Amino acid sequence: MTEPMLQVEHVQVRYGSVPAIHDLSLSVDKGEIVTVLGANGAGKTTTLRMISGLHKPFSGRVIFEGEQIQNRPAHELVSMGLGHVPEGRRIFATMTVRENLEMGAFGRKGSFHEEYEHIFTIFPVLGERRKQLGGTLSGGEQQMLAIGRALMAKPRLLLLDEPSLGLAPKIIASIFEIIGKIREEGVTVLLVEQNANQALRIADRGYVLENGEVRFEDAAATLLGDDRIRRAYLGLEA
Repeated sequence: MTEPMLQVEHVQVRYGSVPAIHDLSLSVDKGEIVTVLGANGAGKTTTLRMISGLHKPFSGRVIFEGEQIQNRPAHELVSMGLGHVPEGRRIFATMTVRENLEMGAFGRKGSFHEEYEHIFTIFPVLGERRKQLGGTLSGGEQQMLAIGRALMAKPRLLLLDEPSLGLAPKIIASIFEIIGKIREEGVTVLLVEQNANQALRIADRGYVLENGEVRFEDAAATLLGDDRIRRAYLGLEA
């Protein structure tokens, strides 16, 4: 049996003496889209930041492609093939689109012409605005730029934190379509989202967090079709 690409095993994360994540375990297989759902404060963003090396777990293990990474620095994880698009995009507002993308390839050597053109193929609007300052882009365009910047490092696993946050419905639909295309290109995706309906429609599996713990885990279609979960945890009508 093939080992998961990512395994989080009995992890606890604390802020000072206050636990933010309690005994969390989850896995992501190569080629999957896995979504992590839950209310504000459930521990979703902390989970992604812990996996990407921005928070160190108090206990437990994180294994990526067979290697323990819970004590590795974030920049080292990027070079290992783990990308992270943080909540709020965090692009460089005073840099051009192209310069923002170049920052995503920081630490790599050689020309990035093919990578730039590939990003502009995925996000044609960024190609049209390649000389425009990041801070002048619309919210949807900034989200595309944040995803494109992460893809410049050629990740095998991409962590996406609330990519639909604050966007118009039409743009949200476009972002989720792009996430599906990214998976088709061979990138595995771990997606944190409050837009449960959209997330579960593109995901293979899902985890529902509550107070830093996994309360439910199942196939995405099963979670989407469970009336009890829809009402209590996903904010959807039964």
